[in-house]
Amino acid sequence: MSAATGALAGPDGGLRCPWGLSTEEYVAYHDDEWGRPVHGDDALYERLCLEAFQSGLSWITILRRREGFRAAFADFKIATVAGFTDEDRARLLADQGIIRNRAKIDATLANARVLADWPEGELDSLIWSFAPDPADREAPRALADVPAITDESTALSKALKKRGIRFVGPTTAYALMQACGLVNDHLADCVAREVSDRR
Repeated sequence: MSAATGALAGPDGGLRCPWGLSTEEYVAYHDDEWGRPVHGDDALYERLCLEAFQSGLSWITILRRREGFRAAFADFKIATVAGFTDEDRARLLADQGIIRNRAKIDATLANARVLADWPEGELDSLIWSFAPDPADREAPRALADVPAITDESTALSKALKKRGIRFVGPTTAYALMQACGLVNDHLADCVAREVSDRR
C-alpha cells in the first residue's frame, strides 16, 4: 500500500489507519474509541455536538479540547444543557477551553432543547436505524476507498433536520456514523478493524 493511503505500522508495529498515527492522542482515539459502537442518548448527543464543532477544523483540535467541552456542557447531559440560560451561553462564548463558534454553540443548546422533549432512547434508536448492513460493505483497503458521505448519512441528516436538529449535514452525519460504530471504516489491514466489527 502507498504510505499516503494504506495501513501503516504504528508504535507497536501493528498496522493502522494512517490518520490515527500522527499523535499519541490520535493513536489512543483510533485504537480504543473510533468505530466502536456508541449507544445512549447523552453519549450520542456528545458525539453529535463534537462532530458539529469539528466541521471545518481538524479532529485533533476537538480531541485536545474534549475535557473542556465536557466541563463546559455539563458532560453533555441533554436535560442539563436544555436548561442552560443566556448567562450560560455568554459563559460558553467566553470559554477558551472550547471552540467559541457562536453558530455551533447555539446549535448545541438548541439541539438539547429539542432532544429533551424526545422519549428516552429515541435519539439512539433513530441514529442506529440508519446503520447499513455490514455485509453490504467491503472493507476499505486505502483512505481513498472511504467515502465522505453515503446514502445512509444523507438520509440520517435529513431525518435529524426534519426533527429539528441543527448543524448536521450529510458529511457530519457520516463522521458521526464512523465514530460511533454504525459503519466500520478502519482499513482492511488495520489492527482495530476486527475489534470494531464486533457490534
